[in-house]
Amino acid sequence: MAATLLPPRDTTEQPLTEVAVEFPDNFLLIELCGEFDRNLAEIEQKLSVQILRRGNHLVAMGERPAAEEAVKVLRSLYARLEAGRPVASADIDRELRMPGDLGGGLARASRDGKQIEMFKGGAIEIKTRKKLVEPRTEAQKAYVASLFQNELAFGIGPAGTGKTYLAVAVGVSMFIDGLVDKIILSRPAVEAGEKLGYLPGDMKDKVDPYMQPLYDALNDFLPGKQLAKMMEEKVIEIAPLAFMRGRTLSHAFVVLDEAQNATTMQMKMFLTRLGEGSRMVVTGDRTQIDLPRGMPSGLHDAERLLGGINKISFNYFTSKDVVRHPLVAAIIEAYEADAGT
Repeated sequence: MAATLLPPRDTTEQPLTEVAVEFPDNFLLIELCGEFDRNLAEIEQKLSVQILRRGNHLVAMGERPAAEEAVKVLRSLYARLEAGRPVASADIDRELRMPGDLGGGLARASRDGKQIEMFKGGAIEIKTRKKLVEPRTEAQKAYVASLFQNELAFGIGPAGTGKTYLAVAVGVSMFIDGLVDKIILSRPAVEAGEKLGYLPGDMKDKVDPYMQPLYDALNDFLPGKQLAKMMEEKVIEIAPLAFMRGRTLSHAFVVLDEAQNATTMQMKMFLTRLGEGSRMVVTGDRTQIDLPRGMPSGLHDAERLLGGINKISFNYFTSKDVVRHPLVAAIIEAYEADAGT
């Protein structure tokens, strides 16, 4: 009878280990675990570990690097609870992307030139009327810092990376703190590959469909009645890029979204609107240009011409920074891979 050959043993597999951590406050420990231990389940799934509760201890079981990483995440989330801040799925995702200290020491300048501490306790937070917004990736963290530190900042990368959302949040935060008098949000009114034809209604009715993503972001940060009043009083303006011509935007936080659909002349026109005491943010995705074939994107020209100027920052995102559904990152990567072949 012939001998059965066994496959060679994989000697590269790391041995399993247990890493325990104690959490003295039972009430906070319950919050840390989440309803039906859903927070633990999320960490287990993403790090391929098993987390057991033994009294006031949580024990992470798995390969040593993963088990140690799980304990670091648990400690960071527990510290968040101790500081009186909630733990949600987005917070777990952020800790998994940026474990440990998120860094401090960032500051922003007030109108009188004094430095105001921006983030306390090492955590990056953007304060709005309805919620605290926190960057989830290192690229988002650097982007938020640049929005406070530079008068003109660019955010360039694929959809779902938080470019516009974070910019609007910073604008609302600056307005709340009295650093700007108004918020101005703009987009090129360019159809995304479709001919929409004649739209009924007045000018606002015609352009609002193009501006809807900006309304969505504002609704996340400001109560509905307050937002409506601010828009009525022109404290917040949402307008197509073409409406910016001839204006000087002073003491305002200005955002140009979907800037890849601005022409070179439109981009120059917009950037030269910057007035005293204002901050300007330009966001765009170079892979989603809807301009007519052969017409150059103003975003590309701005990168080429302005990259070496001090106090203008360029911040770049990749599919790793996508904070929408995980499938969005996979879709972006698939299209990027196809473009490279």
